[in-house]
Amino acid sequence: MKALFAAASAAAIAMIAPAIAQAQTAMPSGLYGTLGYAQTDTNDVDLGALQGRLGWRANTWLGVEGEAAFGVKDDDVDLGGGVEADVELKHQLAIYAVGFAPLSENTDLLARIGYGTTKIKASAAGVSASEDGDSFNFGVGAQHHFDGMNGVRIDWTRHDFRDDGAGHADVWSIAYTRKF
Repeated sequence: MKALFAAASAAAIAMIAPAIAQAQTAMPSGLYGTLGYAQTDTNDVDLGALQGRLGWRANTWLGVEGEAAFGVKDDDVDLGGGVEADVELKHQLAIYAVGFAPLSENTDLLARIGYGTTKIKASAAGVSASEDGDSFNFGVGAQHHFDGMNGVRIDWTRHDFRDDGAGHADVWSIAYTRKF
C-alpha cells in the first residue's frame, strides 16, 4: 500500500511540476532590485554613495520600493581661516510609491514620491558632529531591461528636508537593475 501511495504521489508531482514551472515563467513575481552609484549635490557639499533598492511592481503602472545608500565619496568644505571640514554621508534610507509609464515591453519612464532620512558626519580640527535629517522626496527616471530581466536605470530625486533652513539635495543615480 505504501509503495502504491508513493508511486501515485510521484506521478502526480511529475504531471503538476511542469505546469507550476510554466506558471512561474509566465507570471513574473514583480520583485526587482537595483545596485548602483548615487551622486548627492547640495549647495555646499557633493557626496557619492553606493545605493541599493528593493521593489515590488504590483501591476503595469504602480509599485513600491525601499532604498538604502551608504557613503563612498566624501567632500571637503572650506570653513574659512584655512580650516576645512571633511563631510561624509553615513547613510540614507527611504521608501517610495512608484508610478511606471511603459514605453515598450522593456522600457519604462518612472516617477516616485516618498519619505526618507539621511545622516551625515562632519569632522574638522579634531572635532566631529553628526546630523540626521528627514525629507520628503520626489523624482523621475527611466529604465531599460536589455533581455527582459537585466538592465540599467537612471534617475533624479529631490530630497526636501523638513527642518527649517535645512535645504534640499539633488540625487542623481545610475544603477544595474534586475527583475526577479
